[in-house]
Amino acid sequence: MRAVVVRDVGGPEALELVEVPVPVPGPGQVRIRVAAAAVNPVDAATRSGGLLAAGLMPARDVIGIGWDVAGDVDATGPGVTGFAPGDAVIGVRDRLDVPLGTYAEHVVLDAGAVAPAPTRLTAAEAATLPLNGLTAFQALDLLTAEPGSTLLVTGAAGAVGGFAVELAAARGLRVLAVAGAEDEEFVRGAGAEWFVPRTATDLAEEVRALVPGGVDAALDAAVLGIPVLGAVRNRGAFVSVVGGAAPAALRGISVHQQWIAADAGTLAHLAALADAGTLTPRVADTLPLEEAPHAHARLAKGGLRGRLVLTP
Repeated sequence: MRAVVVRDVGGPEALELVEVPVPVPGPGQVRIRVAAAAVNPVDAATRSGGLLAAGLMPARDVIGIGWDVAGDVDATGPGVTGFAPGDAVIGVRDRLDVPLGTYAEHVVLDAGAVAPAPTRLTAAEAATLPLNGLTAFQALDLLTAEPGSTLLVTGAAGAVGGFAVELAAARGLRVLAVAGAEDEEFVRGAGAEWFVPRTATDLAEEVRALVPGGVDAALDAAVLGIPVLGAVRNRGAFVSVVGGAAPAALRGISVHQQWIAADAGTLAHLAALADAGTLTPRVADTLPLEEAPHAHARLAKGGLRGRLVLTP
């Protein structure tokens, strides 16, 4: 089968399309025929060697790329129940110690990282849901914010931030969104009650002018750090969704670092929310698997609304 790998870390040109054996599912695993795989910033960090340098993955001669997948089950390993060949599924590869990623024609995942796909989405749309949806959902869980609480979301028009706004609004939180001025209509439509442009000269003061005393919690998807912490009330809560980006826990604020964990139950819940129209997957463009280097180059330029998606 064809798969995109990296032999020598570097820029987008380091991505190679190679022929590898079709993986065989082991006990408790399913093999998915990939229909779509989203392109995420963590893929670029893997390709460039950032995750290796951070000690988050083992060194190896060949590195697989890709976390998100939508496709069909085509084989199951011993002990797997609940899935059968032909089932449409979504999944996420959260393990960095395995040799191949989802930029491939087939991928093997633990059954606990797979759930039935949304029925009302295309495969490309469904492929944008697992990594970013789980990150937003689990980050909100860390904040333990009660209905009626105020939540600041930075990067609110991005893939994680957009889902975070929708999920928070669905939980009854009052959301203050930070994004580009051109995205105000989108984030308000997603459920934000207040809006502050990311170009604000003093983010904390602008937030506190809208929410006196500061917000109860913040989800920092844009990695702004200290300015966001300044917008949180004393003994509030803060969560970063990028490794190593969490600031010091000043003023009694509970500071958390979100590390994604695959969870079939939550994936199924996210799929149901997408089918109900509560979540809005966004696809910037679809490209064939062999154009993975071009997709990474486009990702690096920024300015995308939604995810690029590769299709084998």
